[in-house]
Amino acid sequence: MVYVFLANGFEELEALAPIDILRRAGVELMTVGVDSMQITASHKVCFTADTTVDKMLLDDKLDMIVLPGGMPGTLNLENNDYVQAAIDYCVKNDRYIAAICAAPSILGHKGLLSGKKAVCFPGFEKDLEGAETAESGVAEDGKIITAKGAGVCIEFALKLVEKLVSAEKAEEIRKGIQCQA
Repeated sequence: MVYVFLANGFEELEALAPIDILRRAGVELMTVGVDSMQITASHKVCFTADTTVDKMLLDDKLDMIVLPGGMPGTLNLENNDYVQAAIDYCVKNDRYIAAICAAPSILGHKGLLSGKKAVCFPGFEKDLEGAETAESGVAEDGKIITAKGAGVCIEFALKLVEKLVSAEKAEEIRKGIQCQA
């Protein structure tokens, strides 16, 4: 199970690309509304989440959480106790945490990036406390996957498929959607 958190002000592409690509790969996924079932993204597009944070289960079925960026979406994620509990659960239970754009700053503030390779939207590097910032669009270090922003959201999503399913499945989807390697 993958939870993709949707908070008011999230960046649409950074959530929808992983949702779409992971579902194409057959991964069980739920969108989780942070404030309610009805979420308004950063560009005023409205979404209905599958569930809300107070109803999600943090158990052995959880494989990954995805934290989309955008503003004020990132701040809304960081300020939510349920999202923080999900991050803590993933760390404690060796589950994947994927964050894109400004959202890696949440992990930096928690000290989870210290000594790890990570990337973020330019200007947020100072918030990746202790991280070794990479030049690539997507960085992977252990169970943490980070990405720079909307421009690499397909590459980010394909990396998630590679980790949860296989590199072959990620390549199959890449070819199927006509994404250049």
